[in-house]
Amino acid sequence: MSSSLELGDPLAHRALQALLRAEATVRKRLALELEREGVTAAGFSALVVLTTAGGSLELKTLRRRLGWSKANATEVTGTLAARGFVSRRRDPGDRRVVLVGLEPAGRYLVERLFPAHSERVTAAFEKLDETEKRTFSELCRKLAA
Repeated sequence: MSSSLELGDPLAHRALQALLRAEATVRKRLALELEREGVTAAGFSALVVLTTAGGSLELKTLRRRLGWSKANATEVTGTLAARGFVSRRRDPGDRRVVLVGLEPAGRYLVERLFPAHSERVTAAFEKLDETEKRTFSELCRKLAA
C-alpha cells in the first residue's frame, strides 16, 4: 500500500529544511564552548539579558525578551539559581511577581565568556555580507511574528 504525500508548497518545505539545518549548525558552534563551561546556551542568554538590563528583571519580562514559555523560563532560571548564577525571589510588593537577579558568579561568567562567544557569533555569520545579515534578520522576524 503506497501513500502519496503532497507538498502544498515544495519551496516552503525546502526553506524549512534549510532553516533547520542552519539553526542546528549555528547552535552547535555556539553552544559547545558554553557547555564546556557548564552553562547552556539558554542559560547564558538569560545571564546576558540580565547583565544588559542592569542585573535584575521580573521573570515575566525576562521570559518575554527571550521568547520563552513559563515552564522553560522557570526551569532555566531554577538551574541558574541552583548553580549560584542568579537569585530568584518574590517581589515584597506583589507576591505573585518573581524577580530574577544576577549574582556575582553570573556576572563574572558573562564577563569571562562573552568576548569569545561574541567572536563565535561573528564567525558563525561570516559567510553573509552586511546586506544578507540584515535581510536574514528581517526574514526571521517575519517568520517569528
